[in-house]
Amino acid sequence: MELSKRFDFKTVDAKWSKDWEDKNLFHAKADTGKPPYTIVIPPPNVTGILHMGHALNNTLQDIIIRYKRMKGFEALWMPGTDHAGIATQNVVEKALAKEGKKRHDLGREAFLEKLWAWKKQYGDTIINQLKKIGASCDWKRTRFTMDDAYSNAVKEVFVRLYEKDLIYRGTYIINWCPRCHTALSDEEAEHKDTKGHLYHIRYPLKENPDQFIVVATTRPETMLGDTAVAVNPKDERYQNLIGKILILPLVNREIPIITDELVDREFGSGAVKVTPAHDPNDYQMGKRHNLEFINIMHPDGKINEQGGVYNGLDRFVARKKILEDLEAQGLLVKTDDHLHAVGHCYRCDTVVEPYLSKQWFVRMTPLAQPGIEAVKDGRIKFYPERWSKVYLNWMEGIRDWCISRQIWWGHRIPVWYCQDCQMEIVVKDTPAACPKCHSKNLKQDEDVLDTWFSSWLWPFATLGWPQENADLKYFYPTSSLFTASEIIFFWVARMIMAGFEFRGDIPFSDVYIHGTVRDAKGRKMSKSLGNAIDPLEIIEEYGADALRFSLIINSGQDLFISKEKFEIGRNFANKIWNASRLILMNAQTIDPSFKLSAIKNMPDLDLPSKWIISRLYTTIKDVSDAIEHYRYSEAESLIYEFFWNNFCDWYLEIIKNDWANPTTQNIVFKILAESLKIIHPFMPFVTEEIWENIKKSGQSELCIQPWPTVEDNLIDPQAEKNMRILIEHIVSIRNSRAEWEIKPNEELSCQFASSSAAVRNILENNIGLLKSLAKIKDPVILPSLSQTQNVIRNVFEDSENAISLEGVIDVEKEKGRILKQLDEYKKAEQGLADRLANAAFVEKAPAEVVAKDKERLQDLQKKIEKLQQAIKGLI
Repeated sequence: MELSKRFDFKTVDAKWSKDWEDKNLFHAKADTGKPPYTIVIPPPNVTGILHMGHALNNTLQDIIIRYKRMKGFEALWMPGTDHAGIATQNVVEKALAKEGKKRHDLGREAFLEKLWAWKKQYGDTIINQLKKIGASCDWKRTRFTMDDAYSNAVKEVFVRLYEKDLIYRGTYIINWCPRCHTALSDEEAEHKDTKGHLYHIRYPLKENPDQFIVVATTRPETMLGDTAVAVNPKDERYQNLIGKILILPLVNREIPIITDELVDREFGSGAVKVTPAHDPNDYQMGKRHNLEFINIMHPDGKINEQGGVYNGLDRFVARKKILEDLEAQGLLVKTDDHLHAVGHCYRCDTVVEPYLSKQWFVRMTPLAQPGIEAVKDGRIKFYPERWSKVYLNWMEGIRDWCISRQIWWGHRIPVWYCQDCQMEIVVKDTPAACPKCHSKNLKQDEDVLDTWFSSWLWPFATLGWPQENADLKYFYPTSSLFTASEIIFFWVARMIMAGFEFRGDIPFSDVYIHGTVRDAKGRKMSKSLGNAIDPLEIIEEYGADALRFSLIINSGQDLFISKEKFEIGRNFANKIWNASRLILMNAQTIDPSFKLSAIKNMPDLDLPSKWIISRLYTTIKDVSDAIEHYRYSEAESLIYEFFWNNFCDWYLEIIKNDWANPTTQNIVFKILAESLKIIHPFMPFVTEEIWENIKKSGQSELCIQPWPTVEDNLIDPQAEKNMRILIEHIVSIRNSRAEWEIKPNEELSCQFASSSAAVRNILENNIGLLKSLAKIKDPVILPSLSQTQNVIRNVFEDSENAISLEGVIDVEKEKGRILKQLDEYKKAEQGLADRLANAAFVEKAPAEVVAKDKERLQDLQKKIEKLQQAIKGLI
């Protein structure tokens, strides 16, 4: 069949997305006799729309799942979405706010109905977008973290942990978001370095109001809840004040001076205010010293009645008013600029408040130990390996996990409280009556579980746990996990702990941490910076294959992306298409049974054919190894080099006058077919479309074809080395022609020389190739060059060539031109060198200016060296 003149990616992408799904080609079945290979998708939020991070993450997963499928594994890629408690509730609350309503106006049940209606309407958006990039998930298995079966697993886990005393309820300092009105885990309260102030405040002694202790704080509004001032017991400055009473400014409450080892003598004055209800360290100190815990803040961040005259003020408004009042009373000593880490809500970026609250927690230390050992002994490996240290540091210092959230969208905590005898009842299903007093007056806990409490069960809950079934037995443990570094703590570590606790085994063996997508300036892409590139726009303009290929070829520790960089993927897709079209137009005598192994019986096969077949199998071998070891950018580079450079630019050019040869046709056709297979995991759409036009009658889609087998006996290092010698000479002659502005079709006289008889033999046996591809006439092959003047000389490891310039250019005129240009370059080089040697310039000039000058200097030096080499050939 003949391909159309241009690659219509829009039609092709849509066609194959539908075909693959309609035929259920990506469905995996348990117990097929094949080895299993399983990936669980990091479930995108149900509120999500595709961004470049998603595109990268899912392309990486798709590459290996397509590869493993072709390698003969029963490859399962489990898809699904996360209910994303706070994020989803925020979306619906914002929609209500436009109607002038709040969730409490509707009530819990009506609000949840709104949420489920929103999920039904918009919840599949991200799934449909993932299909657009070619994600070959088992879509019929798509899970949701709040579907009935999954909810059952979540409740099962809560009850089991509670019964083992690994879940408990208590009043502690937690991270509180005044905007979202909920508790957050430590990981959800992202700390950012923030420019603030350190305020130094006088606290007067009761017995002598003219005597003070000065305390330093970054949050003066919390002083309203102070119940002590603490000093280090070894601090000699305060020995005579220990145990004395201070009068808390503005509030006039009496508070003691206490000692505690926790106090840093070097911070501020060495005396610290103690606010047990609003600081985690102060909380511990308050417990040790039996201090009063005074909560001075409402859940919305406004000061409550404990704040006296500041009651009703927002915390930051209160801060300003308190500072004004302290200054008016002569109690504000000084204000210093201070850079400190401030917690922010990971969802809405509001500054979080350390807040005393009754919450549910998981005891993490007992759960962490098996996960620590599994990474240390290599059962779980991180790629790159450096991330294992990050993981271990967190696991070895792990703190209990606050799992309750004061929102309505999520898994409601399966705890009921008897209103008559106050018994706490923890069961999966709603109890009919209190088991202790038989009262039916029961009330369920109002809170829901942290979103991550359901996500940490993802590898096994998606396979049907807690039911023991064939899928769970066959596909678990999963194989690899692909994710970003920012959720190592949120998700990766917790899944490992859950895997050991509930399945007694690792949840996966490999964790691949990919880089962050950044713009060309190295900034993380974000809406607020206005530098985000929409992957759907790239797909619309360049196609999904272009998006995928360009992301991977540019990947490393981080990706630095601009819109122009997607042209490399578009150009490669077009190259594959055009080369395939050329082959289909010319290869008319194809033997369906032809195998490349047949060339073993062709002793007189030409060097280029031996070379391209060897390069094919070398590439297949190297690409396979790169994919297996998560070196995806390397794998793409190998494919690109082989197909574009070796196959298209060289081999197809070499055989352009030999299309009538049936052997040539079959070799080219077979190489194209094998190439499409190794390109397919990276660029599935264009390869599948071409495959449809070249496959044998009755053959299945490319996506389920077997991966090419490496024919080791056809890898010929000597043929590859010999061909490299020819290519070096041809490229050098072509480059010389361009540099000296010699017409492309003008035949040149050229000598080739080598002291090696074997190299001379290679050149002699392929003289026709040299003549046709380098456009040379009367080539001479010698042990050493006989002409070394008025020539362009190119020197290699085992050989060299000399292109005669006599009669081709005006040698004297060319000498003059080169010498004049050389003089100009040297003057410019000296000027730049002098400027960069000037320490004052380097110190004061912007860094980008200095860097640009250094780059220009290196460029000039290369040009000077090139011209000096050129002039040597003319003397």
